[in-house]
Amino acid sequence: MSTRVTELAEIRARARGAGIPLVGESPAFLELLRSVERVARHSAPTVLIRGETGTGKELVARAIHYLGARRDFPFVPVNCGALPDQLAENELFGHRAGAYTGASQEAVGLLRLAHRGSLFLDEVDALPPKTQVALLRFLQDGHFRPLGSQKQEHVDVRILAASNRSLEDEVSAGRFRQDLYFRLNLIALEVPPLRERTGDVRVLSQHFLEECARRYCLPDKFLHEATLGCLGEYSWPGNVRELENLIHRAFLLCDEDELKIAAPRGSAAAVSAPSLSESGLEELSYSAAKSRVLREFDRNYLTVLIQRTAGNVTRAAQLAGKERRAFGKLLKRYGIGYVAGVDDGIAGVDDR
Repeated sequence: MSTRVTELAEIRARARGAGIPLVGESPAFLELLRSVERVARHSAPTVLIRGETGTGKELVARAIHYLGARRDFPFVPVNCGALPDQLAENELFGHRAGAYTGASQEAVGLLRLAHRGSLFLDEVDALPPKTQVALLRFLQDGHFRPLGSQKQEHVDVRILAASNRSLEDEVSAGRFRQDLYFRLNLIALEVPPLRERTGDVRVLSQHFLEECARRYCLPDKFLHEATLGCLGEYSWPGNVRELENLIHRAFLLCDEDELKIAAPRGSAAAVSAPSLSESGLEELSYSAAKSRVLREFDRNYLTVLIQRTAGNVTRAAQLAGKERRAFGKLLKRYGIGYVAGVDDGIAGVDDR
């Protein structure tokens, strides 16, 4: 066995010991594993994890934490898109009693809870501007001041930030501070989408089937070979999370040991992109063309989900694998069925 194969096996074994399944055999995934191990080995103060929705960015963040020297201290995850704008700073930094109306008791912020460990900021691009300033100040020297306090506090925390959006585009649009982006981007990891992980659909499907059998204490099931071929040809816009949901659903709904299922149809993935000549993308720079395509994908994906759920925002957010508040912000950003003053919902439609 080669030294490289041995190293990868050791990485997987250590991750499994921490309850982190690093499943995949594709070259793209194995290269990610090597990068995770290198990053975990060194305690850089910030790591930026990029990747599409459902690729497993939190799994990567957990692997960095539990494979590194901070493994014996807290890993604290937070979805920034789920934090109300007016409370985001309070959640991160905490407050003193009497800091504002209703603050009758002192509250410890997430930074303090993560002392000597790691704070995982998922959807970091959703942080409001004021909180971005406070986070930048903390990253400069490790000091922060809880709301209502006159005394600065110091904590030793590694910040693992993740985003499924281009932070460069967010900076250009004025929605994300450039100086904060530079601070977070000290080390960047790109989590590959499932469509670029050749052959991993098969091993992931088997892994999810085994997980379902253990969870429900039922006999093992397996996928028909034709089904595996069909799933391998699908583009998986929802990535690993979409595959996991499909396997989970099939396991519970099919009585046979051999599962025969088809790849999803009629989803946002079926929305075909125009050719370069039709769209005029060839006249743009790579960055501008990519930004336009991603915006169109977001708009099409959200539109399809809202149509599919008859305007039910809660169900659409569940299908997308996102927090309802974060999903509502996306709808507002793209002007899809959003009316100001309606609580992140769709006008005229109840969230049943």
